Amino acid sequence: MSRRTLYFDCFCGASGDMIVGALIDAGADFAAITCGLEALDVPGFTVAAEKVNKRGIAATRFTVTVAEDAPRPHRSLSQIVDLIRRSGLPDKVKAGSAETFERIAACEAQVHGIDVQDVHFHELGAIDSIADIVGAHLALDSLDVAQIAASPLRVGHGTVHTAHGVLPVPAPATALLLRDVPCRGGDIEGELVTPTGAALVAQLAGRFGPLPLFKIDAVGYGSGARDLADRPNVLRVFLGRESAALPGAESITIVEANIDDMNPELLPPLLEDMLRAGARDAFLTPIVGKKGRPAHQITVLCDEAIASEVAGLLFRNSTTLGVRMRAEHRICLDREWQVAETAWGAVRVKIARFDGHETTAAPEFEDCRGLAEQAGVSVRAVYEAALAAAVKGELRDA
Repeated sequence: MSRRTLYFDCFCGASGDMIVGALIDAGADFAAITCGLEALDVPGFTVAAEKVNKRGIAATRFTVTVAEDAPRPHRSLSQIVDLIRRSGLPDKVKAGSAETFERIAACEAQVHGIDVQDVHFHELGAIDSIADIVGAHLALDSLDVAQIAASPLRVGHGTVHTAHGVLPVPAPATALLLRDVPCRGGDIEGELVTPTGAALVAQLAGRFGPLPLFKIDAVGYGSGARDLADRPNVLRVFLGRESAALPGAESITIVEANIDDMNPELLPPLLEDMLRAGARDAFLTPIVGKKGRPAHQITVLCDEAIASEVAGLLFRNSTTLGVRMRAEHRICLDREWQVAETAWGAVRVKIARFDGHETTAAPEFEDCRGLAEQAGVSVRAVYEAALAAAVKGELRDA
């Protein structure tokens, strides 16, 4: 059975209201969100969801309006958590909302050097935060999402004006909330990720990377408050069901470079450098470059975590002036070693399986060559004997 998956496409950052708006746009029950927020002991505010146009993209704008005469107390973390837990919200929504506030408060406390219980959510901002955070968890509850993934976050660059003065982007608390989350500055000046947006995405997303393999049921766009000069200020979400994973399926990063002005004798050591750095595989392909020049393309398969290190090795140890990187999916068969007994000795045989069924048997070449040299016979004779034993099923555990 496929699982319902949500993917945050944060190409223009993320904020609490953008998240709620995008989830509503993707099909979350706005009536259920409104009803849940009304169950909180926070009087004097209303929420709305309206369609807006952001540079040609129809998106949902989630807004919170606070009455002029509404009470606006400063609330501590414990007061907000108690308010949430005393409400009639579903247990899952209570737990998720409380955790989001605890994450924000912990980072604010670290930034300001105070105890977490001394962090206060002030006046209008506190009501907005409550509506955005609880609203996001209510929206997710109505969508019945089993797992969540996200793209790297574009945080913006420059400075932002706050109650504490002019601060760098991302703001200090936002930066702490984004620990262990892939993010980049990008080319847009200003704050694109708010503390609420950072806290929610960091908490909810179980993994980060490109859009996973799944069938899309719905796409939603949540509008931000700002209008940007060259792109729609929206958060996009994909809602769907992941396709049944093929055995051995995984993501891999491809790092490539073209080299046309380097002594070819230096290329094999370059492959060894890649493998020592932890690459899954590395190989050379002869190519023809500009003006008919002979060249080589080096291709490295590695985990995303070491892609930058691999690129650095290429720059330091080759003459290339640039590298290409891309994420791809690949299928690797399950493999195990077994042993074939031949007239000349034991040979390891690699057995590959797909979906539980054996597909390939490959005698280990170095084992065959070693036995052949000792016995004075051809490598082919040893190899074929080991392969025949594998085909007959005459193998033992290694």
